[in-house]
Amino acid sequence: MKLPALFPLWSLAAPVAGWLLLAGSGLVAGGWFAALLGLGLLGSVLAAVHHAEVVAHRVGEPFGTLILAVAITVIEVALIVSLMLAGGPSTGALARDTVFAAIMLILNGIVGLCLLVGGSRHGEQSFGLLGVSASLATLAAIAVLTLVLPNYTTSAPGPVYTPVQLAFIAIVSLVLYATFTLVQTVRHRDYFLPADADHDLEAHAAPPSARAGLAAGALLMLSLVAVVLLGKALAPTIETLVAAAGAPKPLVGILIAAVVLLPEGLAAVRAARANRLQTSLNLAIGSALASIGLTIPAVAIVALATGWTLTLGIDVKSSVLLMLSLMVATLSLGTGRTTVLQGVVHLVICAVYLFTTIVP
Repeated sequence: MKLPALFPLWSLAAPVAGWLLLAGSGLVAGGWFAALLGLGLLGSVLAAVHHAEVVAHRVGEPFGTLILAVAITVIEVALIVSLMLAGGPSTGALARDTVFAAIMLILNGIVGLCLLVGGSRHGEQSFGLLGVSASLATLAAIAVLTLVLPNYTTSAPGPVYTPVQLAFIAIVSLVLYATFTLVQTVRHRDYFLPADADHDLEAHAAPPSARAGLAAGALLMLSLVAVVLLGKALAPTIETLVAAAGAPKPLVGILIAAVVLLPEGLAAVRAARANRLQTSLNLAIGSALASIGLTIPAVAIVALATGWTLTLGIDVKSSVLLMLSLMVATLSLGTGRTTVLQGVVHLVICAVYLFTTIVP
């Protein structure tokens, strides 16, 4: 594969532009410059995912989707921690809102759009049931333990864990995600490979050279650091805009999740449209797992180090929507075959989630 195809000009210019904007952030102020910072952040996110895709193509499946998921989660964690450090103890619910938003947007929005687009184009699509079932089982366990169980523990009042409980749940989340990663990449790698991989022309395209893979890795790190610093620079503006609009605070979490998931969501939809639903679901559900399995331990460390109270438990309305999403995902992805109907059902749940967040 030629270098211009691997590294288009925009993928090189975006992180450079982000760094230049960061250099000028201490000298220039104003709403227009904040808008430029936002564009720089979005460009750096897109560049980071592009370079992660190059690295992923170099190492192959299912390691490729794992690298993409971890790269996305690093961006998400960076944005959450930046906003938490900038906002102080009052942002104790930000991690919960962002992780819950990521799960709902992935499980209903991205998966629903993939099933709808793929079903519209190909009628009926199939995928490996064993890998998807393993992913959903792990996601359900981590989601309930981190977002629902805090509402029912009695050692501390409110939807929070005590420091000891928080440390334990953080370890449990890491153990579950690490075990899933082991199964996905080593012990049962075949569960997550497309059944028709032999006919997948894209999967068999010549991988980049080792030198190109190393260059992509370096550019990935450059883009990720730019995302971290741009997120920190934009933190006060995001909080101010949401407060000025009188919007609910969970909207901040939805905005963060939407920005972070946009590139990978596009990649998942593109794979579904090309009749590679297995790859599409690996990307989508793997991102949800990485989001909650790695973000919660990361913010738990921040909370324990600073002594802040981390609010994790979601309210009753959100719990109902989470349980509905997990149940519908289990049913719609429980046969190994999907049509447009499953896609529409997931998208309707996503629309209900967004509507009831703005109009609770």
